Amino acid sequence: MFGVAAAWEMTRLSHSPTMVAMIQTAMMLPMVAVTLPAGALADMFDRRKVAIAGLSFSALAVSVLAAIAILGATTSWLLLVFCAMLGIGTALFSPSWQASIPEQVSRPNLTAAIALSSISYNIARSFGPALGGIVIVLSGAKAVFVLTAGCYVPLLAAFFCWKRKQIPSRLPPERIDRAIQSGMRYALHSPGIRAVLVRTLLFGFGANATILAMAPLIVKDLLSGNAITLGVLLSSQGAGAIAGATMVSRIRARFETEAAIRVAAVVAGFSLMLIGFSHSIALTVAAFFIFGIVYIITAALLNVSLQLSAPRWVVARTLSLFTCAMTAGIAAGAIVWGMIASAHDVGIAIISSGVFSILSCGVGHFLGLAGNMEEVQAPATLTHEPDVGMPLTIRSGPIVIESEYDVEPEQARAFYEIMMKLRRARQQIGAFNWSIARDIANPAIWTERYQCPTWGDYLHMRDRYSGAELELQLQANAFHRGGTRKATRRLERPYGSVRWKADSLDSKQELLPYFGPAGSA
Repeated sequence: MFGVAAAWEMTRLSHSPTMVAMIQTAMMLPMVAVTLPAGALADMFDRRKVAIAGLSFSALAVSVLAAIAILGATTSWLLLVFCAMLGIGTALFSPSWQASIPEQVSRPNLTAAIALSSISYNIARSFGPALGGIVIVLSGAKAVFVLTAGCYVPLLAAFFCWKRKQIPSRLPPERIDRAIQSGMRYALHSPGIRAVLVRTLLFGFGANATILAMAPLIVKDLLSGNAITLGVLLSSQGAGAIAGATMVSRIRARFETEAAIRVAAVVAGFSLMLIGFSHSIALTVAAFFIFGIVYIITAALLNVSLQLSAPRWVVARTLSLFTCAMTAGIAAGAIVWGMIASAHDVGIAIISSGVFSILSCGVGHFLGLAGNMEEVQAPATLTHEPDVGMPLTIRSGPIVIESEYDVEPEQARAFYEIMMKLRRARQQIGAFNWSIARDIANPAIWTERYQCPTWGDYLHMRDRYSGAELELQLQANAFHRGGTRKATRRLERPYGSVRWKADSLDSKQELLPYFGPAGSA
């Protein structure tokens, strides 16, 4: 309802198509900036509390906007500011909620659960715009703002009643900047996740941005309709999304994700082109319905692929990157298609976005989803603890880790290939400056080396190992001859360990204990 009311109110406050399209930009750009920190907070702290904070902020922003609208003091730029504030609250809420879905269902049922969540969202999306259009005609946009603020009350009540069991970590939380960096590095070194994020960005830019940003202009310029017409179009899209959500599980079971995404992009492109050419309400409603089907299929398939390939320690951060990619695409697309509509025509802008959607299928040849989405394994517990002979704090560092392998020269190629896989795995979970070196005097000796910024980062890295990483390590160890593999850990730039007095404290260091698996300090 809010999106319909804000866009319609902007058509009253400004006659510029760019300003109308900027409603979506104002709501999406803050999500790009806030979603990743919000995902880091959701991975570090209680997701229920983070979600409540986001909902509360959104409710407060809409309530203040409703009061301003009732007083008749709304301006076009003030409306954009409050749309941005609503986007910030949504960005805080979204990663916590999406990352909580796998906590409530088993992995085999995750696809159905995400589809069900999409159905509930699109049921609201189906009735919300229609209800919003009716309320706008009867009482104006200010009534929709008041109604939206009231809708946050049951949401907040549901989260307050949710008794989520928070499993405490045995390590102190990461710094927020370290947590954000860890999430981005995991995505950067994961080919499957990179592919999903790029395809999500293109989907948001080409197809999704057009419908979200240009719908009011489609109604006014192409159909000569009113707010009720806008509600009917968006309800048709929502109804299509509900129908599409019921197909997601069957499509994922029968077809490759890449093939399904490509077909959906082509269908979305042709439906947009039909909308751009059409001046018939019935034909445009049908095109919106078709677009709703392929929209939810694309979004759900990308979301499921991401959740199945991301481990629990970073799932909220990868989902926040997913949201960032989608919202960045929508925000950029809203500006580009809005500018084209201002310079030429609304129909030309929509047809152009349809052509872009069809052409985006070509990206699949370079960033395909089939065959590179690896289902993550359960976390693994390392059975050995590092030997520590000097006082260390969480902030001590950098830490240098070196492992020596004695490998038969005839097996050098096979060993090197395994080490390249191990490199990616270590970089995913937190290793920096990874390298592999070979002794020129004795070619059988290989030395693996990598760094962690601090002792705390190294301990967090050890907590992130899964069965996949351990399996790669075992394969590398199988090439080693001569007993136990030698591994050393060194404190680089050890200024704090050579003080004038052994018992003098370093005021810049935090003395935090490290608790091992058995709970001993």
